[in-house]
Amino acid sequence: MTLYPLKFKPILKERLWGGTKLKDVLGKSIESNITGESWELSGVDGDISEVANGDLKGLSLQTLIAQEGAKLLGENVVERFGKDFPILIKFIDAKQDLSIQLHPNDELAKERHNSFGKTEMWYVMDADPGAKLIVGFNKDVDKEEYVKSLENDTLLELMNYEEVAEGDTFFINTGKIHAIGAGVLLAEIQQTSDITYRVFDFNRRDKNGNLRELHTDLALDAIDYTKKDDFKVDYAHQSDEVNQMVDCPYFKTNFLHLTENLQQDVSQRDSFTIYMCVGGEAEIRNESGNVSIQKGETVLVAASSQSIEILTQGAKLLEVTI
Repeated sequence: MTLYPLKFKPILKERLWGGTKLKDVLGKSIESNITGESWELSGVDGDISEVANGDLKGLSLQTLIAQEGAKLLGENVVERFGKDFPILIKFIDAKQDLSIQLHPNDELAKERHNSFGKTEMWYVMDADPGAKLIVGFNKDVDKEEYVKSLENDTLLELMNYEEVAEGDTFFINTGKIHAIGAGVLLAEIQQTSDITYRVFDFNRRDKNGNLRELHTDLALDAIDYTKKDDFKVDYAHQSDEVNQMVDCPYFKTNFLHLTENLQQDVSQRDSFTIYMCVGGEAEIRNESGNVSIQKGETVLVAASSQSIEILTQGAKLLEVTI
């Protein structure tokens, strides 16, 4: 099988809080006015990505993994994760505030849900003036104070708000309470997991008039109640260089602001490489082929690639590996 750079069909998700920026800003083919998420690359059961380009068009990501294994993923990745694709890649448009939520760590997720935990990062692509994120508490709290705030409907008074602009990047480790605010369009990189504990949803109702399910009890032992300032990612923005953003056990992400072509020797990488285009356009090449990429698109390059060439006159890319 020839593993050229692969694009996948977006898996579009309507959400109560979704809007139209995935269509208006990123050019997704969407009719709904409440599409909140575009899953770009997914191995989540029931939402497996499907190849959209070239001779392999129509094959599922799981079929590719079953047939190619380490050639696609990398020996190290297969040793750690088997035939499960370990990363979920999304673009998210929040027209309204998302629910305040958190994610369990690997141990809790395995015990309760037979799943990975959910460590994630956000790269802000577009933000309305004054748009904010909620990340963590604004002071140290304990479980009793937290529970009391839920009972008294005062949780928002304990939240830490961060006003955001394009390029701002946040690392959300497990246990950290958080929410994407209205007016924010972002790229999300996360462990393959769909386990979320929703703790507050602004008392709003869905289209059928129902309040959405909360996971108050499950969240109590999963929350980090301490105030921390470890979430904002300070990274270099050097043009035509590989700028490290995040290096954690679950993924590594670099920022590429390219004004000219870039060639990389990846023969020792032992991991697939994902490119999320967050600005401009480019062409991604390996030994087996090439594909174009523009803002709002994602490409997967196989671990068997010896080199990757990016041809561009101007692009901003998030480069993701294991």
